[in-house]
Amino acid sequence: MGEGALGASQSPVHRPFGARVKAFVALTKPRIIELLLITTVPVMFLAQQGVPDLRLVLLTCVGGYLSAGGANALNMYIDRDIDALMDRTSQRPLVTGMVSPLECLVFGITLAVVSTLLFGLTVNWLSAWLSLGALLFYVVVYTMILKRRTSQNIVWGGIAGCLPVLIGWSSVTNSMSWAPVILFLVMFFWTPPHYWPLSMKVKEDYARVGVPMLPVIASNKVVARQIVIYSWVMVLVSLLLTPLGYTGWFYTAVALAAGGFWLWEAHGLQNRAKAEATGAKLKEMRLFHWSITYVSILFVAVAVDPFLR
Repeated sequence: MGEGALGASQSPVHRPFGARVKAFVALTKPRIIELLLITTVPVMFLAQQGVPDLRLVLLTCVGGYLSAGGANALNMYIDRDIDALMDRTSQRPLVTGMVSPLECLVFGITLAVVSTLLFGLTVNWLSAWLSLGALLFYVVVYTMILKRRTSQNIVWGGIAGCLPVLIGWSSVTNSMSWAPVILFLVMFFWTPPHYWPLSMKVKEDYARVGVPMLPVIASNKVVARQIVIYSWVMVLVSLLLTPLGYTGWFYTAVALAAGGFWLWEAHGLQNRAKAEATGAKLKEMRLFHWSITYVSILFVAVAVDPFLR
């Protein structure tokens, strides 16, 4: 409540224009959106089986950025109370007062409307509804319903982050197919073992504000075991594209190599957790950082594979 009042009452004289612009950009969480676009554009190459129309790629990227940015801004509006109490979010624009809650709410809704219309009028309406669905799922289902109520929050809430794969495919074909569904499932099973290591690192933050992330309510051994299970399913699902005829030898080789290294890291984390390693010795962030690299490598292979078949 205190930070909300600060955001609403702080005089504009203390909020210079340049800093305000940076704050509104920060509301969109651009680093997270980079990851979403990494999973969108390569799927467009796969759908086209070559180079898609570059204007379409640009419009899809802009629409995707605005939609995800709107979702992230609305997430910050809803979570502004707990953001003020967590170390990792203490510098977000609503907490510092650089942006007021009302400004954030209007900004998020505006981006949602603009992105949906941009998709519908310049790409296709299937992509527009998928984009709007991702936004609403993240804001309503994850942020408002799941996040503060269940340790499965990131499992089911992560569906919103999987939908850009479907959007990339639909933007080219205006239809659906098994290929984007498989990649959707890869991202679905990727999300928990991607996020849980970070949650292990900052679990005191989540515990302080009553958000029941799995590492808050379960031991490191239990979390690591869940990470290994999801990791194996993710890697196995990633290999389905080739027997179904969507990819060839290059993608398969990359998926095996990158997936194999992922499993090595996941089992390493589990072994350290079993040995009751704590603090820096747990090295949980190794898997978190590799998970981002893994997605980048895998989806680059998705884009390159059509040219090598």
